[in-house]
Amino acid sequence: MATARRQPAAKVARKSARAADGTRKPGVRELAAQATREAILRAATKVFAKSGYDGGRIEAISKAAKSYDRMIYYYFGSKEGLFIAVLEDTYRRFNEAEQSLVLDEDQPRRALEQVIRFIWGYYQQHPEFITLLNTENLHRGRHLAKSPKAREYSSPAIGITDRVLRNGMAKGQFRAGLAARDVYLMIAAMAYFYLSNRHTLSSFLGENLEAPAALAHWEAFVIDAVQRAVRA
Repeated sequence: MATARRQPAAKVARKSARAADGTRKPGVRELAAQATREAILRAATKVFAKSGYDGGRIEAISKAAKSYDRMIYYYFGSKEGLFIAVLEDTYRRFNEAEQSLVLDEDQPRRALEQVIRFIWGYYQQHPEFITLLNTENLHRGRHLAKSPKAREYSSPAIGITDRVLRNGMAKGQFRAGLAARDVYLMIAAMAYFYLSNRHTLSSFLGENLEAPAALAHWEAFVIDAVQRAVRA
């Protein structure tokens, strides 16, 4: 009488795991591919942030990623494709960080202050965000314009501001007719300009705009200015 052939315990466990959550677990080769792609993306972010698009050489990126030039072309198609992926990833990480905010929904003024502090803090903690966008603006946004995901990344950021403003208007704390786009641009502009131009402004004004006291003063000024602009 024939007996059923027993499968190795590890194989049975893998099948059980797939059956439990309905998804297929990535294999070793897939995980390695993901790790390679991620390493290239992280290295490219640093190289482009330091050297710009024109100065960001493929050889420097592959060396920093401990990979090979051909892998960059395999995963991203071209230098431009890689730069677009870097910009997309930069926006994605910003949105994910912002969406993790726990806002005080019952106090709209406090919630708006939290949004302002987040944007101001994120720009300082991630200087590559500013330098990469400066580079893309020098190229008149021609790379980001080719990204099908660009508009996807603007909605969540503005959506959080919109939710805070609507709540404040409903409670009578913010004036009617406020557009989230306008308030978001006001916050981003005041934070971005200060940090993007801090070196030249420090020379122009004769003071160190990177000093802790100067940074704290500007944060407080932005919060006050925005709160005054939206106040009912």
